[in-house]
Amino acid sequence: MPRNPEHFSHLVYLRICLDEARKSPPKPTNFCVGALVLYNPPSSSPSILATGYTLEAPGNTHAEQSCFVKLAEAKGLTEERVDEVLPDEHVVLYTTMEPCWKRSPGNLSCVERILRAKKIKKVVCGVEEPETFVGENAGRKILGDAGIEVIYVKGLEEDILKVATAGHIKEEKGL
Repeated sequence: MPRNPEHFSHLVYLRICLDEARKSPPKPTNFCVGALVLYNPPSSSPSILATGYTLEAPGNTHAEQSCFVKLAEAKGLTEERVDEVLPDEHVVLYTTMEPCWKRSPGNLSCVERILRAKKIKKVVCGVEEPETFVGENAGRKILGDAGIEVIYVKGLEEDILKVATAGHIKEEKGL
């Protein structure tokens, strides 16, 4: 496993996301995910702008969406206007699981929300989304095509997946 300072920093923030994911009520129909929005300007220390977890905000909300809702509402705006709250292009989204690219009708995917936020230029993920609900996730390609860097950080996969699937029905092993 790499031991560079950037990898260590990513793990620190992903651990915070994992703590957020643990707050998510387990359900068989979604993953328990945690996320945070980090402002990381080159000239000063990074600061966490918001944290969130699956089902934190009202409705069938995802962790990334919860972060955006908190950021916007703190300024009296709707989540659709979160781009007005983000400082500049030095904003990084951390999430325990790669952002969804497909949702049930009437819900924007997290990939669409990230694109709408405009100033997020990097997404750091702990694991890829298992194909449980929507099959292969095309989000990484969509974000990459839009100029957003998506990276996966190794080191917490087992813990992330254990928390993410806490509400899922486990199949019994045969005798």
